[in-house]
Amino acid sequence: MTYSTTLDSKADGNAQAIIDVAQAAAAPQVLEPGKVHVIALGRGEFRQIDLTAPEHTGKPPRKTGTTVVRDVDSFLAYFDKHGDNNTEVYADVERRTITAVLDAHTTEDARWGGHRLQLSLRETSAWRAWTAADNQLVTQGQFAEFIEDNLVDLVEPDSATMLELAQSFEATTSAEFQSSQRLDSGQRTFTYAEEVQAKAGHKGEITIPATLVLALAPFEGTERYKVTARFKYRLDRQKGELRLGFKIERPEDILTAAFNDIRTLIDSDVPMAVLNGAPASR
Repeated sequence: MTYSTTLDSKADGNAQAIIDVAQAAAAPQVLEPGKVHVIALGRGEFRQIDLTAPEHTGKPPRKTGTTVVRDVDSFLAYFDKHGDNNTEVYADVERRTITAVLDAHTTEDARWGGHRLQLSLRETSAWRAWTAADNQLVTQGQFAEFIEDNLVDLVEPDSATMLELAQSFEATTSAEFQSSQRLDSGQRTFTYAEEVQAKAGHKGEITIPATLVLALAPFEGTERYKVTARFKYRLDRQKGELRLGFKIERPEDILTAAFNDIRTLIDSDVPMAVLNGAPASR
């Protein structure tokens, strides 16, 4: 029995020696990147070599990151390149963003959810200019300057009429405004008097409209919307000073309407419904 065991061990040793010689004589093989390889080291030992890391494949293991775009066309172009039928799209009206999770979970499988596209709307310079001046009462000169700088946005009264009005205010900055009267049309007339070289000068009137109608694009890459603003004023009869301004009617409603129109455009162009809300945090 002992003799048999010795023979078996000797046979096993010879077999392993033959394997080792054969392995040593074998031509070396180039390991393919992107795969996990198992190498026999001899005498029953093995080694695993993982070549799936980015430093071996030359590319990341998956798409990650959030790309931010500013208009619908850019959103759709990126979506068409990277999205699929399992992509999820969310519209967040409070943040004015539309986000696509390009690698969202499927019905059967979990996915990373780390590759995202976000339409982050940015207000136009014209919208910012008018809303910054909203509900502010300023001097005649300041008001005239603002109107002259933003004539292109005026629809009613037209730019020529408003330019003439602005020039009238600039010409009467030293006048003393005495009274105001509301007309049947809703317009308001201000009466003023000017002194010339310490003597009684001439009197005059300036009539302003009740409202302004503007055409403004709230966000970059959107159409212009009708915006109504009511004229405001304050007349200090003791000092003869007139301050002017305007109040935009429900600007938040205009922003919401513009956002919803953008959402409708995207909803009509992507293969899935646009959800109301925001994607899960990562």
